[in-house]
Amino acid sequence: MDDEIRTAAEAVEADALPRMHEVHSDPKQRKATEQALPKCVTDKPPSQKSPAQWAYERVVLYLKNFEEQLDNEHEVAMGFTGGDAGLLRIEGMGYFDPDIVTFYGTDPTGGRTQLIQHVSQLAVMLRALPKQVENAAPNRIGFRLVEDLENPEP
Repeated sequence: MDDEIRTAAEAVEADALPRMHEVHSDPKQRKATEQALPKCVTDKPPSQKSPAQWAYERVVLYLKNFEEQLDNEHEVAMGFTGGDAGLLRIEGMGYFDPDIVTFYGTDPTGGRTQLIQHVSQLAVMLRALPKQVENAAPNRIGFRLVEDLENPEP
């Protein structure tokens, strides 16, 4: 229970501002909390967003932070938790209001893969996989997703 006394304005502001917190064993480890939040993440309080949109925006930020730590020989993939479904090399991501998040990509054999997940069951494990094409630039979906968040189409 919160014993802190707050004014109405402080309570409204606290509800409107997304909060993130991380601690790593290595103090030099880059944290997702160190990246600037796109305006679309902070423009409305979470209570005014669907659970799908809110989950999507935050997963996008974690994806981008993860990719920023990869070398040019690796790309981001997602390991499925709670089953033997394997890996998905993330090539796209979306949401369907009010409560569905989806990931598009390929499995390690190159087969097209899509995960459709209810936000109440969302559990994502990010993994670094070697790039598929040796001399090509790595695919950085997290950067494209953040760009989309910052510049939504009308």
